[in-house]
Amino acid sequence: MPSEIINSVGIDIGTSTTQLIFSRLVVENRASSYSVPRVEIIDKKVVYWSDIYFTPLLSPEVLDVNEIKKIVQDEYRKANMTPSMLQSGAVIITGEAARKENANEVLRSLSDSAGDFVVATAGPALESVLSARGAGTDTMSRNRGDVVVNLDLGGGTANIAAYNKGTLLGVTCLDIGGRLIKVENGRITYIYHKIKKLADDNNIRIEVGSTADVSALRKLTTIMAAILAESLSLTPRTALSANFYTNDGKPLPQPLNIDAVTFSGGVADFIYHPDAANGNIFKYNDIGALLGEAIRENACFKQVERLEPAETIRATVVGAGVHTTEISGSTISFAEGYLPIKNVPVLNITEEDETTPERILASMKAQMPLFKPEGQLEQIAISFGGWSKNSFEDVQILADTIIKGSQEVIQSKYPLILVLENDIAKALGHALNVKLNRSKPVICVDGIKTLSGDYIDIGEPVLGGRVLPVVIKTLVFNS
Repeated sequence: MPSEIINSVGIDIGTSTTQLIFSRLVVENRASSYSVPRVEIIDKKVVYWSDIYFTPLLSPEVLDVNEIKKIVQDEYRKANMTPSMLQSGAVIITGEAARKENANEVLRSLSDSAGDFVVATAGPALESVLSARGAGTDTMSRNRGDVVVNLDLGGGTANIAAYNKGTLLGVTCLDIGGRLIKVENGRITYIYHKIKKLADDNNIRIEVGSTADVSALRKLTTIMAAILAESLSLTPRTALSANFYTNDGKPLPQPLNIDAVTFSGGVADFIYHPDAANGNIFKYNDIGALLGEAIRENACFKQVERLEPAETIRATVVGAGVHTTEISGSTISFAEGYLPIKNVPVLNITEEDETTPERILASMKAQMPLFKPEGQLEQIAISFGGWSKNSFEDVQILADTIIKGSQEVIQSKYPLILVLENDIAKALGHALNVKLNRSKPVICVDGIKTLSGDYIDIGEPVLGGRVLPVVIKTLVFNS
């Protein structure tokens, strides 16, 4: 088919800020006339950036749905866009915003009004990956052939993702951010409890209602920067950083041997551009500028190469840029009564990690936490090539490995969904059903290529159950 232009929107609702990006994507079918369509993005361009808004709240625990919806509608109007003009998009809610009481209500509201898009709440782990991909850290690591780490420094958290030669090494998140102390009219109006304890432990006197002492706050942000350096193993780990992992999360694996770092998020501007505050150290009524300054001047961070991404605060999703419709048939296997399913995130096992059962298990174990936005596993699809698994014995070993690596899925309420490139879905589905005594619904489709970060729709069976329509949605980043 000839190239086609589609319009896409990315709506990003974060801890501190909410923003939209509209993009124009050029897609083209790269498959031959006799093959299943393989639509790829050949060009992308951001055509409109919204203003950046503080995320509206009704209370510390509740998002202001109506105000968020108004922001979106106003920005659509400013961009001269309507939902009918958009063919794809994504609504992603991250950070503390994803943990508000009515986060899902916000997602439903925006999805209903903005279009039929990918919608997702991203927990700390997945948010780390999304921001790193938005900053292009994975690509930099792949192109350089070394270890690059991204720190996405927002209002409430520092989301960290480490890549080696483009492959994810690990993720973590710390309660370090620019709005953990808020300042208005020269006075402190809010202090996050972990930051207050950190100040007290270091004899730094700060109180809500007191004058914002820049000298005291500089001492505090210097320690916060040291905690971040420690989390990257730039200095030996101590109990100091252990207290700051979000939701008692785990640190990055050791040893890291970092070659370079990138920064994204609102604080990043103050790291890359010392004069970004324009002389107003409390430009955004918080300590973001001071934290950026502290990281920039930290001796450990100075020893690591600093790479600058194309975007910092806007290192975010542009949209679900490609909706690739494909057909899986003849060798499929599926449990009845569970289709259609929609917007299921994909956990992809790379070809390199498919080489042994041990590597498959390690890949699944490393990625599974990415799909637990609230500590509980959401519905996922596990994808891989399967090209080397053609014999009966290979399929049996693969089935055993999948069962071992997907116990959390098997114990959940969701079906076990597998997406393969090689046409072994029926054989693998049969093996899984036998080994699981048909106690777990299994959906196994083939002839489909996906990547981690994609989302998949699987429709109701057609042609007497011989064929399943499948739609792959690929998130596109402005990097």
